[in-house]
Formats: sequence, C-alpha cells, structure tokens
Amino acid sequence: MKNIYLPQSAKIAAIKDLSHNVKLFRLKLRQNPPLKNGLCFVPGQFALIGVWGYGEAPFGIASSPWENKYAEVIVRRVGTLTSQLHRMRAGDEITFRGPYGRGFPLEFFQGKDLIMVTGGCGIPPIASLIEYIIKNRELFNEVYLLYGAAAPQDILLKDKIKQWEKKIKVILTVDQPDKNWRGHVGMVSGLISYIQVDPQNTAVAMCGPGPMTRALENILKPLGISDRRIFVSEERRMQCGIGKCQHCTSGEKYVCLDGPVFNFDEIDQNWD
Repeated sequence: MKNIYLPQSAKIAAIKDLSHNVKLFRLKLRQNPPLKNGLCFVPGQFALIGVWGYGEAPFGIASSPWENKYAEVIVRRVGTLTSQLHRMRAGDEITFRGPYGRGFPLEFFQGKDLIMVTGGCGIPPIASLIEYIIKNRELFNEVYLLYGAAAPQDILLKDKIKQWEKKIKVILTVDQPDKNWRGHVGMVSGLISYIQVDPQNTAVAMCGPGPMTRALENILKPLGISDRRIFVSEERRMQCGIGKCQHCTSGEKYVCLDGPVFNFDEIDQNWD
C-alpha cells in the first residue's frame, strides 16, 4: 500500500455470522496497481475501517499474515458505524486504512512456550498470531490458547478453533453455560492452573479488557513469568491512527503508535 494514511477502497468479498451480534468481514483491497503479496502486516497490528457518512473505527486484523488474497476483520454491533457495517452485504465497498501500530514480537516468541489469552471479541489479533504460529509450528515449543466468552454461543471462530486444536492446546471457558456445555466455567484467568509451562522460557500474549489482563498478571508473576515476557494488546477507541487525536493515550503512551502491543511493564503504571 503506497500511503497507509489515506483511506483505500475495499470490497466486501464475504460476510459470516459468528454470533448474534458479531460478524466476520472478508475484504479485498482495491489497489492500483494491485497488491502482489496481499496486505503486509504483523499479527497484532490494526486497521481503521470506515463507511462514508457513518465514521471510522479501529479493528484488529484477524486473518493470516500469509494470506495474499484478502484481509479479515471481526465486527461487533455496538454503535452507529458497526450497525451500518452489519447492514451491508457482500459486494458493497468500505474504506480501509492501515496497517498501523506495533504488533506482537514474533522473533522473541520463537523457541519458547507461548500462552495466548483472550476473551470475547479480543480474539482477532490472537487469531492472526495463531495462524502465523501454525504456519511456523516447528519454531515454537508448547502453545496454548486460553479463551473465555460470556456463553457458548458467544465463542467466535468455532470452525477455526477446531483446526487450531490439531496444532496447539485450546482451553475454553464460559461465564454462563447452557445444558450442552461440557467445558470449563468461570473467568479465563482461572485456566492457568490447567497448563504446565517452564516459567523461565515462557511468553504470554494477551488481548482483552484491563481487568482481565490485570488479573492474569497477578497470577502469572508469582509463577515466575516476568512482566517483560507478558505482551498485552491494548483496547482503545483510536481515531486518527497517527498520534494526533489524543483518544488512545494510556499514560504517556499513544496506543496507535507505541502499541497496540506493549510489554506489560510499559503500561503497568499508566493512567487512562
């Protein structure tokens, strides 16, 4: 992409319902000349998706960084823009800016046990990271995904989870089980007790709300996993993507420029 700060036209190639209020959008970027190798990004980076007249908002890129034909984002219906996106159909066009920000430290993760933790709609950057890991599975030791949702019907990317389970260990939990649920019940932080890792050679990748990441840090640190080995994808309502609008500040950090992925000790004492 020649200029990541200019909105580019993107065609909605496909839409998939993931839950009652969450949809996956498969996008094809209309570049001239076309992108030969697809969208180049690092798992953990984000894009700004917009609809003329309705606004623009940040979304983590959920597709594989190896995919060269399309990019995928996951959209939960919560406001004006996302409601309009949910009304759109395959073939419609939207705008795309990015990718922006700092992604996960892929080289640092290599040769280590890796724990990935997320909840609800925090799955997109983690999904992209998992796709990267599976493509390079021999470079990583034990790999875990700990994923929590409000209820079984709120678990996203169920088809992909079935594929991931062939290569990594996946542990799911829900807050409100139904009569058919046979998995864990409770907070995702409680799943740590079900895995065994070498704390001196373990890294953690998280994406989710502040209370979740704080609760996990309080569990991981006593196990011997230092904050320098814990990486958090911060959730903020970023608007400009270039550190000008002030909407994404976290202490002295700009999430859009310095993140969205941070070492936990970079943001541990930040105020919002």
